[in-house]
Amino acid sequence: MDRKEFLRNSLIIGGAAILPTNSLLAQNISENGIDKLVDANGNFMQLPLPYANNFLEPSMDEETLNLHYTFHHGGAIKGANKDLQMIKKAMDENNFETVDFWTKKLSYHFSSHILHSIFWTNLTNKKTEPKGELLKRIEKDFGSFDKLKGYISSTSKNMDGSGWGILGYQPYSDKLTVMQCENHEKLTQWGVIPLLVIDVWEHAYYLKYKNKRGDFVDALFNIINWDNVAQRFDIIQK
Repeated sequence: MDRKEFLRNSLIIGGAAILPTNSLLAQNISENGIDKLVDANGNFMQLPLPYANNFLEPSMDEETLNLHYTFHHGGAIKGANKDLQMIKKAMDENNFETVDFWTKKLSYHFSSHILHSIFWTNLTNKKTEPKGELLKRIEKDFGSFDKLKGYISSTSKNMDGSGWGILGYQPYSDKLTVMQCENHEKLTQWGVIPLLVIDVWEHAYYLKYKNKRGDFVDALFNIINWDNVAQRFDIIQK
């Protein structure tokens, strides 16, 4: 996949390209197409997770993972498809009185679909650390990996309300950037390509961690797949 194709596919890369070729997880992602966001007709779709619901235990519990993936991510996809239908209806009827409402809804639901799709592949069941070109860029742009961890951890924990902490690549400045994203689409930067996303909506952690968002974010650093993040970064540099 070249950079143009990467961007055309809503900045999501195929799971088989971000995991070792001998990995069972990679095989499952390749077969299930976890990062494929639309079907042949252009409708948003959700395919099975590439791992069992208990794969991320104990950092993320099985019940939360199932509910999160099925009802929250799945609900966003249903919402996005309805938004598309309503926008098409407005255009077909030449009636644009409500099209702004559905356009805003599409921004919300489709952004949720994109971020969740990245989120699932950003996680694994073992501790990893960045290396190679990603580590070099982290050290250049943030000083050290520890400083980046402190930065994105604080950004995620201190979100006002629901949202995401995001490590992304900003092509206009050729730098890695950390930002908060309220809900799924607010406080973003134009052009940023997400590499690592941390979901801090309450539905991501409330069953196991109750109201202790900080404990959840700390636990996630035990299962972040930095190999995944690194290969996403490598692709956009080509």
